[in-house]
Amino acid sequence: MSSERLIYLPLGGAGEIGMNAYVYGYGPKDNERFILVDLGVTFPDMDTTPGVDLIMPDIAWLEERKNQLEAIIVTHAHEDHVGAVGHLYNRLGAPIYARAFTAAIARHKVAEYGIHEGAVRTVSAWPEQIDLGPFKVGFVPLSHSIPESSALVIDTPAGRIFHSGDFKIDATPVVGEPFDAEMLAEIGASGVRALMCDSTNVFSTAQGRSEATLKPNLEELIRSQKGMVVATTFASNIARLQSLAEAGQAAGRSICLLGRAMRRMVETAVTTGILTNFPTTIPAEDAVSIPRDNLMLIVTGSQGERRAATAQLAQGKYLGLTMKEGDTFLFSSKTIPGNERGVIRIMNQFSEMGVDVVDDAGGLYHVSGHANRPDLMTMHDLIKPQMLVPMHGEHRHLREHAKLATERGYQGIVAVNGMMIDLTGDQPKVAEYIETGRTYLDGSVQIGAMDGIVRDRIRMALNGHVTVTVILDEEDDPLGEPWCELKGLPEIGRSGAPLADVLEEDLSQFIGRAGAKTLTDDDALEEGLRRVARKTALDEIGKKPEVTVVISRLA
Repeated sequence: MSSERLIYLPLGGAGEIGMNAYVYGYGPKDNERFILVDLGVTFPDMDTTPGVDLIMPDIAWLEERKNQLEAIIVTHAHEDHVGAVGHLYNRLGAPIYARAFTAAIARHKVAEYGIHEGAVRTVSAWPEQIDLGPFKVGFVPLSHSIPESSALVIDTPAGRIFHSGDFKIDATPVVGEPFDAEMLAEIGASGVRALMCDSTNVFSTAQGRSEATLKPNLEELIRSQKGMVVATTFASNIARLQSLAEAGQAAGRSICLLGRAMRRMVETAVTTGILTNFPTTIPAEDAVSIPRDNLMLIVTGSQGERRAATAQLAQGKYLGLTMKEGDTFLFSSKTIPGNERGVIRIMNQFSEMGVDVVDDAGGLYHVSGHANRPDLMTMHDLIKPQMLVPMHGEHRHLREHAKLATERGYQGIVAVNGMMIDLTGDQPKVAEYIETGRTYLDGSVQIGAMDGIVRDRIRMALNGHVTVTVILDEEDDPLGEPWCELKGLPEIGRSGAPLADVLEEDLSQFIGRAGAKTLTDDDALEEGLRRVARKTALDEIGKKPEVTVVISRLA
């Protein structure tokens, strides 16, 4: 019996939507060769990750084995698939492979960290394949909401894997390659051991819709508006940007793109030949002087991002441009779960200005980039895998997709982040569990989710903070009384006296009662002062704040 095994290990993207990172390995146990498919990010929120800039996969397990890593393969240029390559590349060091448009975006990201652009290598589409140790990998064009999105054919000595990446069935995607059922059927006919499949829309029972169906609705909406029209969508949705720009142009409006990410995406698409006839755009400084009823802005910030153009316009002014009563703002996008509050806040800010807000509640101005349930079933039938492993979804999506696979006669399994699956036998089975979590980009520093930094930040946000300062002389006697500085706490407590005064009085009494054993022991003194401060605060304001004690001793 062969000692080699074929494994699949998600480090991100399985049990969540975002932060995709999937490891495939082949070889003897503990001596496999690996490839990593995608290295993406997800985004923080003020409730659970205040102050954090980005959230990335925990790659510690793979970093320990980086001498066994053949390559990083990027399926497409969405942030949840490519956003971490610049941040984490130096910890892995393997070459990055992607098709031309995705590779151009990846080069921008690694260049920001001083990494030579040669780290990113451009590959051609299927049927060409690249040799990576025991793997032969081919990039299979699929339609999605960004150009050059690719599934992967991963050939191994143990059989063929088909990694779907993100996809939808769209014969007329406006920009990018259409869904090619005949090509996929040929791949499936050759025999596929395992299909790793997108699960995002497994609960959507309607047939998916084409991107091309939106343009007439967009043009009709824009033509009917009197004031300035502003539309937001995902910066990476090149086809939607094209549809919006063409609809605005057809309605007789000048088009202005606002937002660095959006301009970069369009520039990259033009440079790589993806876009050949994008309508002419004008810079923001020229847009200021154009009559409002002749102007259309296409802006970043569809998910309520605080620094994006949409949020800036909602707060007043952006690059000299303002929203006014009678203008229209269109969300040509779906709000990602978790972002609802930020988006609704912006909608209300626009409403207060007298701006008419149009969202996509009726499905007229947005179509999903992910396969709905009938489209997933079509993919199953084209690829005809021996086993099916759902990915790219929350646990409920993965579980539903696994049930669907089982009902349709395929071996299915729910595999979440950190669960290593052995694909070598007749059915998938759990080989082992890997400790994995999240890495936070906090400012310019990477920290672990379990390091306690964000936990302490949340505690301070919830409970406030007190700094207690005490000075002791050469004889270990108090030099004056302790004093307190408050942050994020009410000034007056239940007693009606200033909270700082009450705290200082109780702390002074504690110091006066403390014996020599406590006064000479920094740890004991610090613990006693902290305990008194928290108890007094609880009595006065009903909260136990975080307490920092500063003890100074005169030498």
